[in-house]
Amino acid sequence: MTDADRGLEVRSISAEETRPVRLRVLRAGLPYETTVWAGDDDGDTAHFGAYVDGELVGVASVVCQDRDQVRRAGSWRLRGMAVTPEYQSRGVGGALLRATFAYADARGCTDYWCNARMVAIPFYERHGLVALGPEFDIPTAGPHRLMERRPGS
Repeated sequence: MTDADRGLEVRSISAEETRPVRLRVLRAGLPYETTVWAGDDDGDTAHFGAYVDGELVGVASVVCQDRDQVRRAGSWRLRGMAVTPEYQSRGVGGALLRATFAYADARGCTDYWCNARMVAIPFYERHGLVALGPEFDIPTAGPHRLMERRPGS
């Protein structure tokens, strides 16, 4: 059991609550408004926060969106997965990912995907996602690859 697991709680939060962690981990040095993303306020979008001893240490969002970034029933996109550096590799990311899987699965998920930063690919692979296609660059975020969760994983 990791230190984070002992006091770890994952719960639903608002889009606004995700933004300080998104800014710190994913958008460091960029304006706050870069943490506001399309789909954040859609009615079926879910945002999760991981708390350790009452402190928000990680966030993840899941949006009903296909790979062409169009709403499509059954297709769910993981966005804004971020864990503060001091809580990385301590079980927080896995707990957040499981919460997004459960949410999407309960809504008939047939396609679960994300654009993963290159450094995060091993983490996602440990949790059942598979990298697809070539590396590509997202301006302000760097190199990524498309990843998907295979059915049954």
